[in-house]
Amino acid sequence: MTSSVDLTRADKGILIVLSGPSGVGKGTVCKALRECSPDLVYSVSATTRNPREGELDGVNYFFKTKDQFQQLIEQDQMLEWAEYVGNYYGTPRKFVEDTLNSGKDIILEIEVQGALKVKQKFPHGVFIFLLPPSLTELENRIVGRGTDSEETIRSRMSVAVDEIAMMEQYDYAIVNDQVDLACTRIRSILTAEHCRKDRMVNKIQHWMAEVKK
Repeated sequence: MTSSVDLTRADKGILIVLSGPSGVGKGTVCKALRECSPDLVYSVSATTRNPREGELDGVNYFFKTKDQFQQLIEQDQMLEWAEYVGNYYGTPRKFVEDTLNSGKDIILEIEVQGALKVKQKFPHGVFIFLLPPSLTELENRIVGRGTDSEETIRSRMSVAVDEIAMMEQYDYAIVNDQVDLACTRIRSILTAEHCRKDRMVNKIQHWMAEVKK
């Protein structure tokens, strides 16, 4: 089911989808964005993976069992969902659409599989791929978290290579070499997207109609 939200209209919010390989720093960049752009709404995803140290239910993720997650899928309460390294991730549909219809911008931090599903339903969203400075640095970041086994790390790196090959399906690509610079680049993209002529067409047509009266 496609979205009923027309993202080309100036009075609607912009959907930003930020994704990239595991360990690239998506969560860190989103946290920094929320601090420097408080009006940007952050969509909380649901997942079946275990919480990492310091993560809170309803803040970082909605942590669900696999049975609970499956029930949400069957009830069509997920905008998208994907399986990644043995766990499920998904985005609640209603919250996203209500936010966009209210005129607020919303950012989704999701895995690549989920992002491509969202693109099918929101083709006018803004899709940004976050890259590491190098694959070596990406592996160092994953190892540095200290939360994954060697087998899981190998699996994540293998998946990362496949995901980077999908970058061509995104609108923008940003290297996360410094978090503050990555945030500045994303904010610049958002500013530019708000100025696209396509988003102003409906408003201009309304002006022209008023002049002709």
